[in-house]
Amino acid sequence: MTQYTLIGAASTRAGRALWMLEELGVPYEHVGVKPHAEEVTRHYPRGKVPVLLVDGEPLTDSTAIIQYLADAHGRFTAAAGTLDRARQDAMLHLLLDEFDAVLWTSARHSFILPAERRVPEVKDSLRWEFSVNQASLVRRMGERPYVTGDDFTVADIVLAHCLIWARAAKFEITEPALQDYARRIAERPAFRRVFMKG
Repeated sequence: MTQYTLIGAASTRAGRALWMLEELGVPYEHVGVKPHAEEVTRHYPRGKVPVLLVDGEPLTDSTAIIQYLADAHGRFTAAAGTLDRARQDAMLHLLLDEFDAVLWTSARHSFILPAERRVPEVKDSLRWEFSVNQASLVRRMGERPYVTGDDFTVADIVLAHCLIWARAAKFEITEPALQDYARRIAERPAFRRVFMKG
């Protein structure tokens, strides 16, 4: 059996990988450390989390990790080489560009960049962009329950995580359909085990 060790606190993007592991129901070890901890830099000198050790071999980047896990276990993803997978990948990249990147830019200008390199004023523009992007996504999803249709996929893990992140960063979820979506996703037992402990 493959040995998985996930390095990174659930409050970071490592939460995405923890959630996927819980959805899959596979055994794993969790080292819940913050970025740049020695447990991280030993495997990834940049110090970013998450890092997934697969039989001791490191894999980095939350999206690469959750897609690898979905492919390896044949769940929560369309099959590679199919049009459904291409559509899933298109939505996944859209979410990374229009949700994750906006939130990450805000974080960089809030506490990550050196103080003299931060431009706090950019956050007003980012909040406007985030709202516009929500409206566009809701139109694209239509009445479908999940990002790519009737089935929960890796794209839903990224979107739902971004909505958690948005709330923490005081970015308003302006679309009622996304508010409803977030409530529904939060009822998933695996989600609750990762994000609603204590």
